[in-house]
Amino acid sequence: TQVEALIRQVHSPQMPVFLANINADNQMVISGSVEAMQQVSHLAKASGAAAVKRLAVSVPSHCALLEAPAQQLAEAFSRIALQAPKIRYLSGSTARPLLNAEKLRDDLAFNMCRVIDWRSTVETAWERGVRLHIELPPGAVLTGLARKVFQQGTALAFQAARLDSLIALSHEEGRRTP
Repeated sequence: TQVEALIRQVHSPQMPVFLANINADNQMVISGSVEAMQQVSHLAKASGAAAVKRLAVSVPSHCALLEAPAQQLAEAFSRIALQAPKIRYLSGSTARPLLNAEKLRDDLAFNMCRVIDWRSTVETAWERGVRLHIELPPGAVLTGLARKVFQQGTALAFQAARLDSLIALSHEEGRRTP
């Protein structure tokens, strides 16, 4: 992608910057050092990007800079007994279902240092018959992105809906899908 090309121009050991999220065809999120992200943002604007926005995130999420904390979490997870999921679980990094407890453990621990492919994850959910998307707090940005895929379904943010309505919608979705 164009964003990845810009990242390659800037990234170095002294100025790390990474692709963090693929939210939509026209919306990517980068993560890394502040200076490196500023340089990529400047290059993106100069290349004609429709918008460049700094997000209020206090950690460099979904990139290699969080490898050490992810490893610590994986070590803590290794002491916890997990079972195969009883409900469908899609990995945010691979956009594929995970059925194995060990793969689930790895996914939960290491997604903090992996690129999240939100666009493909939502598309996979739709292709597998999911028709209800509920975004948990905070925010509603992902709901707006999901609506593009869930045009014939329902996409809403928890913070903008009543709990009883969300429960009713969840029960309806549960009855609709096996």
